[in-house]
Amino acid sequence: MLPNILLFLAASVAVTMAPGPDNVQVLARAMSQGRAAGVAAALGFASGCVFHTTLAVVGIAAVLRASPMAFDAIKLAGAAYLMWLGVQALRSRGGLSLGTSGAPVSRWRIYRQSVLANMLNPKVTLFFLVFLPQFVNPWLGHPDGQMAVLGAVFAVQTAVVFGAIAWGAGYVGEWLQRRPGAAVWLDRLAGVVFLLLALRIVWLS
Repeated sequence: MLPNILLFLAASVAVTMAPGPDNVQVLARAMSQGRAAGVAAALGFASGCVFHTTLAVVGIAAVLRASPMAFDAIKLAGAAYLMWLGVQALRSRGGLSLGTSGAPVSRWRIYRQSVLANMLNPKVTLFFLVFLPQFVNPWLGHPDGQMAVLGAVFAVQTAVVFGAIAWGAGYVGEWLQRRPGAAVWLDRLAGVVFLLLALRIVWLS
């Protein structure tokens, strides 16, 4: 399973670094209220990944119990969804807005708000549902356990990447403001990753 985990980790980092509402909020919190606030937001979004992993594991396990052949259908449907995400990311124009204004709030409240925002985002649930199964090795068995491990890896790398963004918020914010096209290229990187993953799924099917 190690090669799959390494590939999964590389893809996850690329996806996590692409500008989106979560990492932009981490950056904005850190720039407006300090590193600790940004780290609290980072840990909140990472914690939310556990919820989506659980939903994905339970859902996929139920499908496998009902029809093992449906797992392949889910992977192919996931490939189509990843292709769509890739095209959307390649067409993105960035649209990065830090929005650093706002009244300071406690770190615990920032954490709770970030967890809730992540949990209530249905797009994240759908992403986990189609993303995690692509890295499951059918020869190893226990796909639900493999997905749980992959979800934990995703949550940890999210905390590390978002935490790094929060810690270097001043430099990152200035760098992005000096290079307005940077967000576009980060989106394109994520788009390429999505398309390559989708092609890999189709090729191995």
